[in-house]
Amino acid sequence: MKPTFSALIIGDEILSGKREDKHLSKLIAILADRGLSLAYANYVGDDPDRITATIASMAASGDVVFSFGGIGATPDDYTRQCAAKALGRALVLHPEAKVLIEQRMAETAIERGEIYDPQNPDNIHRLNMGVFPTDAAIIPNSYNRIPGFSVQTTSSGHMYFVPGFPVMAWPMVEWVLDTHYSAYFERGSWQERSYVVYGAMEASLTPLMLQLESCHPAIKVFSLPSVDHPVHGRHVELGVKGPMAAVTAAFAEMEQALQGMQMKLGPQLTRGH
Repeated sequence: MKPTFSALIIGDEILSGKREDKHLSKLIAILADRGLSLAYANYVGDDPDRITATIASMAASGDVVFSFGGIGATPDDYTRQCAAKALGRALVLHPEAKVLIEQRMAETAIERGEIYDPQNPDNIHRLNMGVFPTDAAIIPNSYNRIPGFSVQTTSSGHMYFVPGFPVMAWPMVEWVLDTHYSAYFERGSWQERSYVVYGAMEASLTPLMLQLESCHPAIKVFSLPSVDHPVHGRHVELGVKGPMAAVTAAFAEMEQALQGMQMKLGPQLTRGH
């Protein structure tokens, strides 16, 4: 059964507007490159109770969840602790994460011309970045070695926790997908085709939309209305999306129906992956 993919994006800086979220659009693109899609996303600020409740809810869903942010070792990083609480697990220093973090600290010391002291209080504190819920697995970080972590939540569900920094997070997400979900890739099999329908009202198109989904259960019908588009003015973008063969058949039927309704058709749009 094909997994359901979702996102959890954590951080006050996003909800306050200090930073613009880039993870959602990038995750959608990373999935689309592999013929996959995102089902839903949640945004949560740096509120431990809310983070814990959201993780618990998403963990119970049985979905594949990518969580961005809050896995550092500063006082406002709560994700690791909240994940453990939500899943009813203890926090422990992951042995492989410990080795990777120590390697990174030693490399940093050399780069600075310093002697690496593993007993330095700052270095001991940095090991907190490798404290994960029990039975967690690490997610390798090609940027600076500091790993993320994953936990299995149900027989089919997993949660993958990565940093909030895009330069680290996005390659980690790609590694997870390429390592664990390549069997579900469907590159080149998904398509979206639509028409710009000038002057149309969604209400008048609804019966056609229902008919198309009834006759072609493999596809989804969508309508995107606009009242003041700078090029097309008032219009509805009406289309179908799904497996390519099913889209081809449904789109031909939609096109014929629109012509029979004497709708004024504008450009045809095609997207795929």
